[in-house]
Amino acid sequence: MIITKKKDFKEFLESIRDYKSFFLIGCSECASLCGTGGEPELAAMKEALEAEGKKVTGTMLPKTGCQTLGTKIELKKDKEACAAAEAIIVMSCGAGTQSAVEIFPDKPVFPSNDTLFLGNMTRFQMFDERCSLCGQCILDKTGGICPVTACPKGLLNGPCGGTNEGKCEVSPDIECAWVRIYNRMKKLNRLDDMKKPLRPKNWAASRKPATLIAREKEEVKK
Repeated sequence: MIITKKKDFKEFLESIRDYKSFFLIGCSECASLCGTGGEPELAAMKEALEAEGKKVTGTMLPKTGCQTLGTKIELKKDKEACAAAEAIIVMSCGAGTQSAVEIFPDKPVFPSNDTLFLGNMTRFQMFDERCSLCGQCILDKTGGICPVTACPKGLLNGPCGGTNEGKCEVSPDIECAWVRIYNRMKKLNRLDDMKKPLRPKNWAASRKPATLIAREKEEVKK
């Protein structure tokens, strides 16, 4: 899931100072779980904006804010409320904000959140970054633990010299990724696999901006 945090409200107000009316869009998935764009947060933002003399023409919680076409269809019922707003506030991730830019090409769109990383929710509203979206996954070779993300140096073939009693030299709060990988591979009886060095990663696989068309090509019927 995409992890977000709320922007400082005073700084956010400064970014929208030139506008008086807004339509709010949240997200029922990642942002809701992060506590940055669900129903309670939409209601709180509406109240906070109105306390500052702003007008909120309406709010909407799409199923998935970054699903551009789906969100556009869901917004049809709020056509008048959207038209009445000078600007759009998106309470999801950067992808959701850019979906709104496509949906509202003639209106300014403002994000109320900062987008942080792709992560796992370990407990309620507690998140760990576990994937760097590198485009060339090696989890099958490292026991399901990603050294690109879990190691601050992104080392691919073992720990650095700063490892101390299983901890990372960057911080004693960080477990050494390669100690974790070793212990995991030992438990799985796969230590021999660690004798095979990993090749340098093809970082071109994570070039920006990336695109992917996942549709299967339809067979031409004769």
